[in-house]
Amino acid sequence: MAANEVSANDFNSRVWSERVFIITQDYEIKGTVFMPKTGKRNRILSDILNGEKKFVAIKGCELRNRLIPSRPIEIHDFIQLNIGSIIILRPLTENDINR
Repeated sequence: MAANEVSANDFNSRVWSERVFIITQDYEIKGTVFMPKTGKRNRILSDILNGEKKFVAIKGCELRNRLIPSRPIEIHDFIQLNIGSIIILRPLTENDINR
């Protein structure tokens, strides 16, 4: 492994991850967000919204079009979402998974 590469174990030891449900004007998004382990785990989502960054990285995404619900669900390994487009951001629940 090169000096600038980070192993999966090293990455996982330095970040929190949270499965989330996000609503924007156009989409409902299910995926996983990551934050550095610099604070309390229960502050991950508020730290995302209140931080200085303009975008949040989301992995393992499922996007459902709210404006045209008949469109197929989009699956993406990774997206960047503009924080300003978020209407609701909350932890993903079992009810959300079954939707």
